[in-house]
Amino acid sequence: MTRRLTALAMMSALAFLLTLIFRFLPIPALMPAATFLNYEPKDVIIVIAGFLFGPLSVVGMSIVVSFLEMPISGTGLIGVVMNVLSTCAFACTASFIYKHWRTLAGAAAGLVTGVILLTGIMVLWNYLLTPLYTSAPREVVVTMLLPVFLPFNLIKGTLNAALTMMLYKSVKTALDKSRLLPETVMTQPQQTKVNIGVLLASAFVLITCVLVIMSWQELI
Repeated sequence: MTRRLTALAMMSALAFLLTLIFRFLPIPALMPAATFLNYEPKDVIIVIAGFLFGPLSVVGMSIVVSFLEMPISGTGLIGVVMNVLSTCAFACTASFIYKHWRTLAGAAAGLVTGVILLTGIMVLWNYLLTPLYTSAPREVVVTMLLPVFLPFNLIKGTLNAALTMMLYKSVKTALDKSRLLPETVMTQPQQTKVNIGVLLASAFVLITCVLVIMSWQELI
């Protein structure tokens, strides 16, 4: 239990640190009114924790990190709710599937399903809550659902899924060497070698998403 709590605390701190350091606005050129949409890679660390420790760990980490993020997000408690919903839709789904299907295919299936649920769920919750913290009329928010919120969450989820596939093995190895993984995690059947195909595919997806964002920004 002590190892688990220590590892989760460290990963929560890392997720928050990534939020502070890497915070991007990928779509202001597409819709200037949506500059409140930020991408940060904290969900990568949280979903990796979910792969290692299970879906309940995702819930706890998402709540902690979202509250820590509240002062810099400027969206108050509603922003906390949106962040928790977004992270859980993606990371809980992925880690739940991986918990019952501990293979490379299971990880990929969980991440893809998580991206799909994230995209659909956040379109709904942006419709319900965005008018409350942006003061934008609901009619304006409705016009942003498909051209703004849907592609934003789709790209956000896809980026996080690709980064997770690239970094999971390295993070697990680092925690293992630090003796922060419980025995139950260390004895689980895991792939021992880095899959070059997975790295190449993940890198391709990552580069594609970056190019899409750059084209939206009219940088290319």
